Amino acid sequence: MKKIFIFVLVFPIFLASVLWSQQTSSSQSQPAEPAAPALPSDIPASAEHYSFLLMGNLAGQQAVWTGSDGALHIFFQFNDRGRGPKTTSILKLDSNGLPVSETITGNDYLKSPVNENYSLDAGTARWKNNDEQGEKKISAPAYYSALNGAPSEIALLAQAALHNRGKIILLPEGEAHVQRMTQLDIEAAGHKEHISLYAVSGLDFAPTYIWLGDPGKFFASVDTWGAIVPEGWESSIHTLLDAQNKVKQSRSADLATRLAHHPPKGILLAGANVFDAESGKLIINQDVITLGSRIVSVERHQGRRRVADGVDVIDATGKTLLPGLWDMHAHVGDNDGLLNLAAGVTTVRDLANDTESLMARRQRIIDGKEIGTRIVLAGIIDSPDAYHGPTKVLVSTEAEARAAVDNYKRLGYVQIKIYSSVKPELVPAIIDEAHNNGLRVSGHIPANMIASQCVELGYDEIQHINFLVLNFFPEIKDTNTIARLTKPGEVTASLDLNSAPVQSFIKLLQEHHTRLDLTLTVFEDQYMARPGEIPPGFRPVADRLPAQVRRGLLTAGMTPPPGMDDTYKKSFEKMIDFAGLLYRSGLSIEDGTDNMAGFALHRELELDVQAGIPPNVVLQDATLNAARIMSMDRDLGSITPGKLADLTLVDGDPTKNISNIRKTAVVVKDGVLYYPAELYSELGVKP
Repeated sequence: MKKIFIFVLVFPIFLASVLWSQQTSSSQSQPAEPAAPALPSDIPASAEHYSFLLMGNLAGQQAVWTGSDGALHIFFQFNDRGRGPKTTSILKLDSNGLPVSETITGNDYLKSPVNENYSLDAGTARWKNNDEQGEKKISAPAYYSALNGAPSEIALLAQAALHNRGKIILLPEGEAHVQRMTQLDIEAAGHKEHISLYAVSGLDFAPTYIWLGDPGKFFASVDTWGAIVPEGWESSIHTLLDAQNKVKQSRSADLATRLAHHPPKGILLAGANVFDAESGKLIINQDVITLGSRIVSVERHQGRRRVADGVDVIDATGKTLLPGLWDMHAHVGDNDGLLNLAAGVTTVRDLANDTESLMARRQRIIDGKEIGTRIVLAGIIDSPDAYHGPTKVLVSTEAEARAAVDNYKRLGYVQIKIYSSVKPELVPAIIDEAHNNGLRVSGHIPANMIASQCVELGYDEIQHINFLVLNFFPEIKDTNTIARLTKPGEVTASLDLNSAPVQSFIKLLQEHHTRLDLTLTVFEDQYMARPGEIPPGFRPVADRLPAQVRRGLLTAGMTPPPGMDDTYKKSFEKMIDFAGLLYRSGLSIEDGTDNMAGFALHRELELDVQAGIPPNVVLQDATLNAARIMSMDRDLGSITPGKLADLTLVDGDPTKNISNIRKTAVVVKDGVLYYPAELYSELGVKP
């Protein structure tokens, strides 16, 4: 669950918590059950049809046509585990191809209603949607960036910018820059097309890539998670993706050259207050020296040292030096390396991604060709039905399940994640095969099961606090659908944490030493924010984010059923209380986000403290305890001579005020030095 994937001008940021990339496995060929909704019958025969694919499986469509009113009509829909948008956009364009009006109706990804309007009249632009409204006088070409626009609308933006020397003002705010990167001649089903790849900057932390045909018409948008291409051109996706990846990887290599600093004689962090992850206490006024990828010494600061030429000396006086932070629930995407390192996160556990692309990215990071964290590999397994996760590792039999586990082991994975549509009868075989291979097992709770059953069968950990809550509401069975998000918002407020069932479940977790990956930030975003509101955890940083990313945050909150607004909020408050009870019961709480890289981990730690976990314990959980869970504490998790030089220097004392964790000053990963200000600047994040 985690990846920002922009098909449209601003694809909602909440997708960071619900969309993620494909898994591929040569041992699996089981086709998915049909999941694509049918096109409405009133789409005219003259419409141009596009296929929307998730992990190579048809999941939706786009249709584009010019109506009898002369307006451009775009219908867009897809199905992702019962979620997905269904919108109709109607745009009227001026003689230069710029929209002068647009209406969008339908529903968004989480099925909330969409009603979005834009108009330009006498030099005044006006817009209103479920999340915002405003108006602005404009005297130069400007483009309204629709929150719920269809994929092909980005071609209109690109054309407008290209007609304006490669840039255009965005409404409500921001500016987009468009640059052609490469071009291709491709062929499918006897048809040939000459297409060009364009990079659109200003919509996200990094450029958004689109393919345009001649003359500037939308052709495709592709990514490892999904793709949209003209119907009949599905076979071209890999060709487009290969060419696009070369451009992206060239950019990544350039960033690595400019932003990763390699002190030839090591680093001296002088006068730091070192967080001792073993004791959870600060050791005041220490000098920490690194050489190569390792920590060489940790000694009492005795004043100014003589150091060899080539040693980078960092004055850490008054600052806190922590082991590099861990995010135990990630789905690594293109921008995540910079976002995580800027936030002090040096290791992530990836809990579902495209196997081939993730392993290639991991190798590029190791080779110094891309900036990124250390990545711990966990592989997902699901079963084929209309609600299966975006993965091709879909198993229907015990033999297929065991083969999938074996394949992950062969590829170097250390953990298996069971997803929501796995057939209950296959769960024991997956756990058995994983444990026989020395792999950990975690996951969602599959539909028609409850958490206690999975614990008894051998889950080593459980992802997401909603599945813990649903253990006490077994009548909610379809947890492979959107119900796993909506129903906990409706029922958690009523949960009695002192009840016998809760106490019995906690005892079961204790007996099995089950770890808990709660991802509290996901549910805070959805239950505590409403459309048009910045979620609480992002309010401290929202004004620093790129304008269009900040707008996307307005869509993170869910729309509760009538009469349930207060209940949703009370349900999240009860989740926080539950997290505190789990901690006080001696259970191991992991710090994972399944949300926007970097910033969300800071919020996850704050929510842990809000739940009653002491700040120093939270910091232990996010460093040494995480390394221990993954059996990597020999090299990571504490500031100890001989261990890998993964370090995070922050202003202030997060053991007293956990929010100081947001104030990263310097980050070291494998002895390589990064300055968060430089990384954030590249991402368009303000100081």
